[in-house]
Amino acid sequence: MEIRVPYGRSMVSAEVPDDVGVDIIELPETPAATDPIAEVRRALDEPVGDFTWSRHAQVGSVAIAVNDKTRPVPHQHLLPPLIDHLVRLGIPDAAITFYIAVGGHPPMEPAEFPAIIPHEVLGRFRIASHDSELDGDLVFLGDTSRGTPVWVNRGYAAAGFKIVVGTIEPHQFVGFSGGVKSAAIGLAGLATINANHTLMAHPDSRIGTYSTNPARQDVEEIGGLIGVDLALNGILDQRREIVRAVAGDPVAVMETGAPMARQLCQIAVRQNYGVVVASPGGHPKDINVYQSQKAVASAARIVRPGGTIILAAACPEGAGSHHYEQWMSSKSSRQEVMDAFGTEGFRIGPHKAFQIARDTETARLIVYSDMPRDLSRRLLLDPADDFQSALDLARADLDPSERVAVLPHAASTIPYLDVEATEAHSPR
Repeated sequence: MEIRVPYGRSMVSAEVPDDVGVDIIELPETPAATDPIAEVRRALDEPVGDFTWSRHAQVGSVAIAVNDKTRPVPHQHLLPPLIDHLVRLGIPDAAITFYIAVGGHPPMEPAEFPAIIPHEVLGRFRIASHDSELDGDLVFLGDTSRGTPVWVNRGYAAAGFKIVVGTIEPHQFVGFSGGVKSAAIGLAGLATINANHTLMAHPDSRIGTYSTNPARQDVEEIGGLIGVDLALNGILDQRREIVRAVAGDPVAVMETGAPMARQLCQIAVRQNYGVVVASPGGHPKDINVYQSQKAVASAARIVRPGGTIILAAACPEGAGSHHYEQWMSSKSSRQEVMDAFGTEGFRIGPHKAFQIARDTETARLIVYSDMPRDLSRRLLLDPADDFQSALDLARADLDPSERVAVLPHAASTIPYLDVEATEAHSPR
């Protein structure tokens, strides 16, 4: 049997003998909106929660947070209807600024903007990339109830009408992306990101949760201090097409959209597996290790103790964080990573090393990527020469009765063990 998974901008494949059972853990296909722009217009015309357009008709400035190149957001469908609404409010183009929400990632250069911003938007509005480490561009707004100091992009915070644009999808410890997160984390200072992400260690900071998730609720408090007025979020299928759009008050958007996203992303399996093949879903979700780690987290949910996770991720940009790479230069084992992280406390970048170490504490991890082998080894990622050899190596420890699981879109899939799962919800 051939196993094929997304890899970078294409696919990668390997063969397993016909006598090896393989479960492709893929979500059922959900019809996408036939006219995505019309669906976005509908959402903007029917905002949820306590939001009205007329309240923002006289603002002097508008700030719109959009996600960076690591997030597959369909801006070509989300932004034009939003701009049309702003025009109808009488807001001039010169009053509107787009802020690229990079969070703790490196700032994007202007030459990279066309990769995420539609051409008609690029030539019409001011666009600025956030830098979480540029203290002079940050303003302090206070502390959340959990002690997170809120430093945020000064220009965004000063705007009279603050908007966030993005998607609602599973997040490994904040529960779901979407809502205020694009500003609360994407336009925050490094101290804010570090403090919020410390909550990832809380047992209730889990994928697919919202109201009970302390990390997510801290994000909501940050967004409240910033004063985000409007969220416009798409809920996407595995082809990254809009199934549904939700707009309005950011909390109401999450309360409406998170259950929809959960329904699209969650799937039951009948057993744990000796081998789990995980792809983040291709570019840009496997643009670097920083992003690809999310696929490991999903695979770890269904791999048996002593089993093997194969991560197939191109990672053309390597680690994706110089903080992560530098911190790993002195580490020689995953146990050392966990011990050091526990001693030093949370730090953005190194937290990815901790998550990988934690998720593979009882499982082997083999990585097939385009990264130089010496970089993979420095990151304590056991590199494979090719996808086939990775699969062959993992199968050597597979018990005769065990099956191989394949997660083609692991970063946006929530697999969970349910021995009573019906056939309709089991892997195809």
